[in-house]
Amino acid sequence: MSRVLWTVWVLGAVTNLSKEEASDQAASLSCDPTGVCDGRSRSLNSMPSGLTAAVRSLDLSNNEITYLGNGDLRGCVNLEALNLGSNGINTIEEDSFFSLRRLEHLDLSYNLLSNLSSSWFRPLSSLKFLNLLGNLYKSLGETPLFSQLMNLRILKVGNIYSFTELQEKDFAGLTFLEELEIDASNLQRYEPKTLKSIQNISHLALRMKQPVFLLEIFADLSSSLKHLELRDTHLNTFRFSKASISETNTLITKWTFRKVKITDGSFSEVVKLLNYVSGVLEVEFEDCTLDGLGDFNIADMDKIKNIGGIETLTVRRLYIPYFYSFYDMSSIYSLTEDVKRVTVESSKVFLVPCSLSQHLKSLEYLDLSDNLMVEEYLGNSACEHAWPLLQTLTLRQNRLKSLEKTGETLLTLKNLMNLDISKNNFVSMPETCQWPEKLKYLNLSNTRINSVTRCIPWTLEILDISNNVLESFSLVLPQLKELYISRNKLKTLPDASFLPMLRVMRISRNTISTFSKAQLDSFHTLKALEAGGNNFLCSCEFLSFTQGQQALAQILTDWPENYLCDSPFYVRGQRVRDTRLPVSECHRAALVSAVCSVLFLLIVLTGVLCHRFHGLWYLKMMWAWLQAKRKPRKAPAGDVCYDAFVSYSERDSYWVENLMVQELEHFNPPFKLCLHKRDFVPGKWIIDNIIDSIEKSHKTIFVLSENFVKSEWCKYELDFSHFRLFDENNDAAILILLEPIEKKAIPQRFCKLRKIMNTKTYLEWPTDETQQEGFWLNLRTAIRS
Repeated sequence: MSRVLWTVWVLGAVTNLSKEEASDQAASLSCDPTGVCDGRSRSLNSMPSGLTAAVRSLDLSNNEITYLGNGDLRGCVNLEALNLGSNGINTIEEDSFFSLRRLEHLDLSYNLLSNLSSSWFRPLSSLKFLNLLGNLYKSLGETPLFSQLMNLRILKVGNIYSFTELQEKDFAGLTFLEELEIDASNLQRYEPKTLKSIQNISHLALRMKQPVFLLEIFADLSSSLKHLELRDTHLNTFRFSKASISETNTLITKWTFRKVKITDGSFSEVVKLLNYVSGVLEVEFEDCTLDGLGDFNIADMDKIKNIGGIETLTVRRLYIPYFYSFYDMSSIYSLTEDVKRVTVESSKVFLVPCSLSQHLKSLEYLDLSDNLMVEEYLGNSACEHAWPLLQTLTLRQNRLKSLEKTGETLLTLKNLMNLDISKNNFVSMPETCQWPEKLKYLNLSNTRINSVTRCIPWTLEILDISNNVLESFSLVLPQLKELYISRNKLKTLPDASFLPMLRVMRISRNTISTFSKAQLDSFHTLKALEAGGNNFLCSCEFLSFTQGQQALAQILTDWPENYLCDSPFYVRGQRVRDTRLPVSECHRAALVSAVCSVLFLLIVLTGVLCHRFHGLWYLKMMWAWLQAKRKPRKAPAGDVCYDAFVSYSERDSYWVENLMVQELEHFNPPFKLCLHKRDFVPGKWIIDNIIDSIEKSHKTIFVLSENFVKSEWCKYELDFSHFRLFDENNDAAILILLEPIEKKAIPQRFCKLRKIMNTKTYLEWPTDETQQEGFWLNLRTAIRS
C-alpha cells in the first residue's frame, strides 16, 4: 500500500513540476497584441509550450535551447518570423517546421547543427530569409537543401572553421537571390559551376581567408552577379590568370573589399582583373590594409589603359603600416583619368599631389573626410588645372583653421558648386573672403563659429551653419533657398527681408522663445520649417497662433512632437499643441474690461439708487450719527445753558424770530433759546454746532412745517435729538406743528419724524388769534417741564 502511495506522490510531483515549468516558460515570453513574442536572453533550455496560432513573430535567440521537436511549433500555423539564433541547438526533428507554411524569416545561426536536412525546409514555401551561419556542418549535405524555396531572397550559409566544401548541387533550384552570404573562411574544395546555377544574384558577400578559388567563383558568377563583396581575405598570393575567365562581359557593377589585406604585387593583380572584365563602375575598399610601399609594377601598369571603366572609387579606413615611407603612387596616375567620384575617408591623407589632381580630369566628386588636410597642403592639391570638372568637394573633419585661406586656395576650382568644410576648427570668420564663383552649397556646421560676416558668399543657395555658437544671423543672401542653422544660440528667426528666396529652414534647438504669424508670413517662399526643440514661451498669443492654424503643420516638418513649452513653469514639458492656459491668462484685457464694466454699472446703479432712495443723504446721516455716538450720552448739568434749542427751517425764520422768540425771551421770567443763526460758534463744523447746541439745551423745539421737511439740516437736528434724547426715554423734544402736514407729504427718509408724530403729542399753531395765547402758555409749560 505504501509503495502505491509513494508512486502516486511521485507522479503528482512530476506533473506539478512539469506544469510549473510550462508556466515559467510561458511567463518568460512577452507578446504584444499583434502576436510579436520576445523571448530573447531568458535562459530557456527548451522550447516554450502552449504556442498558438496567435503568434506571428517569435524571437528565442540567446538562450540555451538544445532540441527542437516535431510538436514544439505545431500550433504556430500563422508564424511569419522565427529566430533561434545563438542557442545550443544540436538536433532538429524532421517535421519540426511542417506547419510553418507562412514562415518568411528563419534564423538558425550560431547553433551546434552538424548536419542539415532538406526535410526541414521542404514545407517552407513562403520562406524569404534563411540564416544558417556559424553552425558545425562541413557541407550543405548530400541532397539539395533549398530546391523547394522558390521565394527565397536572402541566404546565409557557412562557418569560420568546419565548412570546407562547396558542391555543385548545393544551390540548385535557387533562381533569384537578392543577397547571398557565404562564410568559406576555411574553404578547401570548390566544385566548378557550384554558383553558376543561380541565375541572378544582386549581392554576394564571400568570406574567405585565401583567394585559392576566387577566380573560379568569379567565373561562375560573372554573368549573374551585380555586387561582389570580398571579406577577410589575404590577397598576398593572388595572381590573375586570363585562362580562368572565359567571359569578359560581366554583370558585376560593384566590387567591395572589406577587411582585405593587399600587397603591392597583389594590388597590381587586382587591377588586372578589374581591367579585364567590363561593366565594373564602382570599387570600394573598407577597413583594408595595404602592406606595401606603393611600389607597383610600372611595366604592367603601362599595359592597362583604364580600370574597366570604373567611375566611383571609395576608400574608408585604409591602413598602411609603412605610411611615411610610402611612394607617391605616380605609377597609377594614368588609371584615374576616367574616375568621376572618389572618397578617401579616415585614412590619414594630408596631401593629394598636384600631379595626381591634374590627372583626375573627369573627377566630379571628391570626399576627403576625417583626414589630415591643412590649408598649405590643400593649396598644393588644388593647384592650377587640378580637378577641372570638380563640382563637389568634402573636407569634413580635417585640420583647416582659416576660412580666408581655404576660400583663396579653392579659387582654382572653376566648377566647384558644393563645398563641405564642416567639423574643422575655424572659430572666427573674417569680414570678407574669396570663393569660387559658382559656389552654391556651403557647409560650415560644427566649426565653433560665433558670428557670421560677409565672408559667406552671397551666391549661395544652400547654407548649413548648424551646431555652432551663433547668437544672431543678419546676412543678406538674395539667392539662398535652404538654411540649416540648428543647434546655435539664436533668440529669434532671421529677418525675412534678407532671405527673399528661402524655401527650407531648420532652426531647431536654439533659444527661440516664440514666433508669430507675421514673421512666418514674411517668408513668402517658405515651404518647410523645422523649429522644434526651442525654449518656447507658451503665451496666449503664441498658443492662439500655433493651435489656430491648420495649415501650420504643412510647414512645420517636426510639428507637434518637438514643440514643447518651457514657460510658464506650470505647463513646462507639455506639447504646445495640447497646452491650454487659464481664461484669466489669455483674456486679461477682456476680463479687465468686463470687471470695469461691471464696476461702472454698479456705480451707476448705486448712484441711481442713491438718488432714488436718497442714499447720499443716508450716508451723510450715518457719518453724523457716528460723530454723535462719539459724544458722551449725557452732558454734565453745569453745561446746560439754554432752555431750548430751536430747530426750524430758514423759511420759517420770521415766525420763529418775530413771534416765538418775542414771546419766550421777553417773558418774565425769560426763556433762553438757542438759535443757529445767532448762537452757533463761527468757524466750527456745523455738525458739531448742532450736537453741542442740543446737548447744552434743556429742551429741543422742532418747528414742523413743509419747509422743515424739505430741510436736511433740520433732519440732522431731529435725528441728533433722537440719538441723545429719545433713546434715553425722556421727554426733551417738543413738536410744534406750524402748519398741517399730510403724512404722504413727508418723504420716506423722514421715517423717524413719522414715528415721532405717531408717538408724541405736539402743539399745533392756531390760525385763530384768540387761541394763540393758550398756545404760548402750553409751550412755556412744556419747556419748564
